Amino acid sequence: MERLDWLADNPRYTRRLARQVGLLCRDMTNKACAQLLHLHEAAVKELDKRFMQEWLARMPTLAPRALGIDELSIRKGHNYRVVISDLERGRVLWIGGTGRKEVDVAPFFAALGPRKVAKIELAVMDMWPAFRNAVESAAPKARIIYDKFHILRHLGAAMDEVRRAEYRRLAGKDRAFIKGNRYVLLSHRENLSPERRRKLKELLAANKRLNTAYLLKEQFGQLWDYRRAAWARQFFENWRAQLKWQRLKPFEKFAALIDKHWDGIVSYCHPDNKVKLGFVEGLNNKIRVIQRRAYGYRDEEYMKLKILTAFLPRK
Repeated sequence: MERLDWLADNPRYTRRLARQVGLLCRDMTNKACAQLLHLHEAAVKELDKRFMQEWLARMPTLAPRALGIDELSIRKGHNYRVVISDLERGRVLWIGGTGRKEVDVAPFFAALGPRKVAKIELAVMDMWPAFRNAVESAAPKARIIYDKFHILRHLGAAMDEVRRAEYRRLAGKDRAFIKGNRYVLLSHRENLSPERRRKLKELLAANKRLNTAYLLKEQFGQLWDYRRAAWARQFFENWRAQLKWQRLKPFEKFAALIDKHWDGIVSYCHPDNKVKLGFVEGLNNKIRVIQRRAYGYRDEEYMKLKILTAFLPRK
């Protein structure tokens, strides 16, 4: 049988058509691409899948210095996959596992190889023990850094718990100030509109406990500005000392959580450990957009290809 260079593996279409479908599917749904090119949706999916597989095969295997480790929820029922990315290059490296245990992370390090694993210096993750155990087992010299946004999410949960407790405790007009202002309290003041700033001012003036909790929440963000571990610790001790006699149990639990995981938080103070912590959070948002655009991929391999290629440079 004669082979033609311009034909793909399937002689029913050309390589140029497969490339065109793959490029279009980066910015539009498969259904829209099928309507534009007058193709069946199954054919569009197959062409897109082959295009992404060939694209990834041409990409070199990286030796990352800073890893980002997070989990991806693919369906209801606590069904997770592990997502590992290169924070400095802004690229997803691997998606795998059947959960978020230590054994689900190990195949990545095995595939990377001992020479490239030895070059890993930083690992950014949330405070899930399995991720830390996996990194310490495979790359013991890597420094652990806990994700700033994950920590602040715990702080926001503490703030919200104080708000709900105050709402249950009060009644009448005092309760009216709190109702409907959840995101006003959780947002930074500079990000609020003038109308919401006015509501925040009225709320804090009307409730002393919420005022104290809000000031503590805003003040805690200064922790990541320090360049020396001793100064960061002194700031945290002073911040925790302000909780005394305030009857803010959620903030006390949060302070205990920070103290327990302090080594992974204070690591960020070192100048060599400054990496893009926001990439992990942005990665989660982009994955949600990919899943929402397809209303949930039933083909898990196809979903992984979509995520892996979404962060590759456009050419």
